[in-house]
Amino acid sequence: MAKLSILLCIAIAFMLSFTLREVVAHTGTATFYTPPYVPSACNGYRKDGVMIAAASDAIWDDGAACGRKYKVKCTGATNQSPHPCRGKKYVVVKVVDYCPSGCEGTIDLSQEAFASIADPDAGKIKISFHQYVNLIINLSIQVFLQL
Repeated sequence: MAKLSILLCIAIAFMLSFTLREVVAHTGTATFYTPPYVPSACNGYRKDGVMIAAASDAIWDDGAACGRKYKVKCTGATNQSPHPCRGKKYVVVKVVDYCPSGCEGTIDLSQEAFASIADPDAGKIKISFHQYVNLIINLSIQVFLQL
Protein backbone atom coordinates (compact mmCIF):
# COMPACT_ATOMS: atom_id res chain seq x y z
CA MET A 1 0.00 0.00 0.00
CA ALA A 2 2.87 2.38 0.81
CA LYS A 3 4.40 1.80 -2.62
CA LEU A 4 1.07 2.62 -4.29
CA SER A 5 0.85 5.87 -2.30
CA ILE A 6 4.36 6.83 -3.32
CA LEU A 7 3.65 6.11 -6.99
CA LEU A 8 0.41 8.10 -6.84
CA CYS A 9 2.18 11.08 -5.27
CA ILE A 10 4.96 10.93 -7.83
CA ALA A 11 2.40 10.80 -10.66
CA ILE A 12 0.56 13.82 -9.25
CA ALA A 13 3.82 15.69 -8.76
CA PHE A 14 4.82 14.89 -12.34
CA MET A 15 1.56 16.29 -13.69
CA LEU A 16 1.78 19.39 -11.52
CA SER A 17 5.36 20.03 -12.58
CA PHE A 18 4.14 20.84 -16.08
CA THR A 19 1.43 23.21 -14.95
CA LEU A 20 2.26 25.01 -11.72
CA ARG A 21 5.82 25.99 -12.53
CA GLU A 22 4.71 28.26 -15.36
CA VAL A 23 1.92 30.07 -13.48
CA VAL A 24 3.77 33.15 -12.24
CA ALA A 25 6.12 34.74 -14.76
CA HIS A 26 7.61 38.17 -14.40
CA THR A 27 9.19 40.41 -17.00
CA GLY A 28 12.37 42.39 -16.75
CA THR A 29 15.81 42.65 -18.25
CA ALA A 30 18.99 40.64 -18.08
CA THR A 31 22.60 41.65 -18.42
CA PHE A 32 25.70 39.56 -17.85
CA TYR A 33 28.91 39.59 -15.88
CA THR A 34 32.20 37.88 -16.57
CA PRO A 35 34.53 35.65 -14.53
CA PRO A 36 35.86 35.39 -11.95
CA TYR A 37 32.57 34.56 -10.24
CA VAL A 38 34.07 34.35 -6.76
CA PRO A 39 33.85 35.68 -4.20
CA SER A 40 30.06 35.88 -4.21
CA ALA A 41 27.68 37.49 -1.74
CA CYS A 42 25.97 34.17 -1.03
CA ASN A 43 28.81 31.67 -0.90
CA GLY A 44 32.09 33.50 -0.50
CA TYR A 45 34.82 31.62 -2.38
CA ARG A 46 32.84 28.44 -3.05
CA LYS A 47 32.59 27.76 -6.77
CA ASP A 48 29.01 27.26 -7.95
CA GLY A 49 29.61 26.47 -11.61
CA VAL A 50 28.72 28.81 -14.43
CA MET A 51 24.93 28.65 -14.71
CA ILE A 52 24.59 31.29 -12.04
CA ALA A 53 23.27 34.81 -11.55
CA ALA A 54 23.43 37.91 -9.42
CA ALA A 55 20.07 39.22 -8.20
CA SER A 56 19.14 42.89 -8.39
CA ASP A 57 17.18 44.61 -5.64
CA ALA A 58 14.01 43.53 -7.48
CA ILE A 59 14.55 39.87 -6.48
CA TRP A 60 17.33 39.98 -3.85
CA ASP A 61 14.85 39.91 -0.93
CA ASP A 62 17.47 40.88 1.68
CA GLY A 63 19.59 37.86 0.75
CA ALA A 64 16.75 35.32 0.78
CA ALA A 65 17.29 34.91 -2.97
CA CYS A 66 20.58 33.09 -2.31
CA GLY A 67 20.28 29.57 -3.67
CA ARG A 68 16.98 30.17 -5.46
CA LYS A 69 16.81 28.98 -9.02
CA TYR A 70 15.23 31.01 -11.78
CA LYS A 71 14.09 29.96 -15.22
CA VAL A 72 14.99 32.82 -17.58
CA LYS A 73 13.77 33.20 -21.16
CA CYS A 74 14.95 35.81 -23.67
CA THR A 75 11.93 37.65 -25.10
CA GLY A 76 13.53 40.43 -27.16
CA ALA A 77 15.86 43.34 -27.61
CA THR A 78 16.32 46.36 -25.37
CA ASN A 79 18.59 48.18 -27.79
CA GLN A 80 19.70 48.20 -31.44
CA SER A 81 20.26 44.46 -31.64
CA PRO A 82 17.20 43.38 -33.66
CA HIS A 83 17.20 39.66 -32.82
CA PRO A 84 19.27 38.98 -29.70
CA CYS A 85 17.52 35.75 -28.66
CA ARG A 86 19.26 32.57 -29.78
CA GLY A 87 20.34 29.15 -28.62
CA LYS A 88 18.29 27.51 -25.91
CA LYS A 89 14.70 28.48 -25.29
CA TYR A 90 15.50 29.18 -21.64
CA VAL A 91 18.19 28.76 -18.99
CA VAL A 92 17.89 27.79 -15.33
CA VAL A 93 20.31 29.69 -13.09
CA LYS A 94 21.06 29.69 -9.39
CA VAL A 95 21.36 33.01 -7.54
CA VAL A 96 24.78 33.16 -5.91
CA ASP A 97 25.48 36.88 -5.84
CA TYR A 98 24.03 40.35 -5.37
CA CYS A 99 23.96 42.96 -8.11
CA PRO A 100 24.09 46.23 -6.15
CA SER A 101 21.94 49.31 -6.61
CA GLY A 102 22.40 50.71 -10.08
CA CYS A 103 22.38 47.20 -11.54
CA GLU A 104 21.48 47.50 -15.20
CA GLY A 105 19.16 44.48 -15.25
CA THR A 106 16.62 42.66 -13.13
CA ILE A 107 19.01 39.73 -13.10
CA ASP A 108 22.69 39.68 -13.99
CA LEU A 109 23.47 36.32 -15.60
CA SER A 110 26.88 34.73 -15.84
CA GLN A 111 28.39 35.21 -19.28
CA GLU A 112 27.81 31.51 -20.06
CA ALA A 113 24.15 31.58 -19.01
CA PHE A 114 23.48 34.75 -21.03
CA ALA A 115 25.22 33.33 -24.11
CA SER A 116 23.08 30.19 -23.96
CA ILE A 117 19.89 32.22 -24.59
CA ALA A 118 21.08 35.40 -26.31
CA ASP A 119 23.83 37.01 -28.33
CA PRO A 120 26.33 38.53 -25.85
CA ASP A 121 26.86 41.43 -28.26
CA ALA A 122 23.33 42.59 -27.34
CA GLY A 123 24.57 43.30 -23.80
CA LYS A 124 21.06 43.59 -22.35
CA ILE A 125 17.86 41.74 -23.25
CA LYS A 126 14.20 41.64 -22.30
CA ILE A 127 13.28 38.52 -20.35
CA SER A 128 10.50 36.63 -18.71
CA PHE A 129 11.49 34.77 -15.58
CA HIS A 130 10.12 32.92 -12.61
CA GLN A 131 11.42 31.05 -9.64
CA TYR A 132 12.10 27.47 -10.66
CA VAL A 133 11.02 24.74 -8.30
CA ASN A 134 11.26 21.10 -9.21
CA LEU A 135 7.91 19.89 -7.85
CA ILE A 136 8.61 16.23 -8.55
CA ILE A 137 11.60 16.17 -6.25
CA ASN A 138 10.00 18.36 -3.57
CA LEU A 139 6.77 16.36 -3.37
CA SER A 140 8.60 13.04 -3.54
CA ILE A 141 10.78 14.07 -0.60
CA GLN A 142 7.75 15.18 1.40
CA VAL A 143 5.98 11.86 0.75
CA PHE A 144 9.10 9.90 1.68
CA LEU A 145 9.48 11.82 4.94
CA GLN A 146 5.87 11.08 5.89
CA LEU A 147 6.36 7.30 5.57
